[in-house]
Amino acid sequence: MELLWLYYPNRPKKLFQYINQGSYTKLTRGIKKMNYFLTEEQKEIQALARKIAEEKILPIRAELDEKEEFPREILNILGETGLSGVYIAEEYGGFGKGIFELCLIIEQLSRFCTAVAVSYAANGLGLYPIIMFGNEEQKKKYLPLVATEKKLAAFGLTEPDAGSDAGGIQTTAKRNGDHYILNGTKQWITNGGEAAIYVVIALTDRSRGPRGASAFILEKGMEGFTFGKKEKKMGIRASSTTSLIFEDCVVPKENLLGKEGHGFMVAMKNLDKSRPAIGIQAVGLAQGALEESVKYARERHQFGKPIISFQAVQHLLADMATQTEAARALVYSIARYMDTNPKDVSKVSSMSKVFPTDTAMKVTTDAVQVFGGYGYMREYPVEKMMRDAKILQIYEGTNQIQRTVIGLALNKEYARKY
Repeated sequence: MELLWLYYPNRPKKLFQYINQGSYTKLTRGIKKMNYFLTEEQKEIQALARKIAEEKILPIRAELDEKEEFPREILNILGETGLSGVYIAEEYGGFGKGIFELCLIIEQLSRFCTAVAVSYAANGLGLYPIIMFGNEEQKKKYLPLVATEKKLAAFGLTEPDAGSDAGGIQTTAKRNGDHYILNGTKQWITNGGEAAIYVVIALTDRSRGPRGASAFILEKGMEGFTFGKKEKKMGIRASSTTSLIFEDCVVPKENLLGKEGHGFMVAMKNLDKSRPAIGIQAVGLAQGALEESVKYARERHQFGKPIISFQAVQHLLADMATQTEAARALVYSIARYMDTNPKDVSKVSSMSKVFPTDTAMKVTTDAVQVFGGYGYMREYPVEKMMRDAKILQIYEGTNQIQRTVIGLALNKEYARKY
């Protein structure tokens, strides 16, 4: 097995100095051995992500959480290795891969810290609108910034009064000659304040409701564009979550993404694209909690025996392992399907989020139970994992909304059949 850069001869060799034959063999011992028919290239991408996670995230994850410190250095390393551009086309400096390869990376990061993983994954949420709807000039300008220059991206949809009801946004964008003037506030934006590129949904025609929404590309530092305070969160505390504030923000007309009135479609297509990334965060988190639990159960003795020898603990671990593997198989399958560019993916995209995130919440809760009183203490990682798991059921569409999407799709499907 040679260095990963051999697969990408046009990219600088130094980007892939992090992995070689010896480390690859060692690293793959820590990666699930179920046969998911990964190519050699995919295995190496996975192993590289695992190496970065073990060497750069694991030693400081508790410190990042305690200090609520944004993991800029780790994200820079992901950029230096080229992993930030895995889903970006080669002509814009990326690898030209798909959602599946992105999921392989996110899973390995999430095994050790979901906050780092979501900070990395939010780039996709911010860039996919440009990938899907941007013109050539916009793609050439913005995609290489993430693929090769270590910049970050973010997506602005949620507002104080528009969460699950995404169609209720109030931020406006009024055309004024060769630019638009934006006014309003976006709330709970991942990578807010840290990202250089933002895709924001605003109303260009309030009278049309959601049909009057449009999408815009904004840059940090634009006139009238500022940020609110960094939120104090229960979990994923190292990630940056802020408000985006627009006060007569001046945006050039060239930064309109797609056409006026297409903003709501851009937002929904983007969320469809990104939900497997949330699902795989949950899979990685659950896997990490399982690994910590098995290790602890082998080391912890009660009544003269390791607690893993007791059937009650074995059954907890068995359920955790089974549910995690089921969630992984679901996300992998759906991610691969979505990479074939099918026309309608809303139902399966929602499935790829709802089941794994519910699984992560259960698995991390059970992990705390395996640890007993120690699991409730911040000295042990499962306490953080349980806190991190909760947001996965909420952001990018609550699991209740996902079930509604799935239910409506089923009703539509069966109406055609019968």
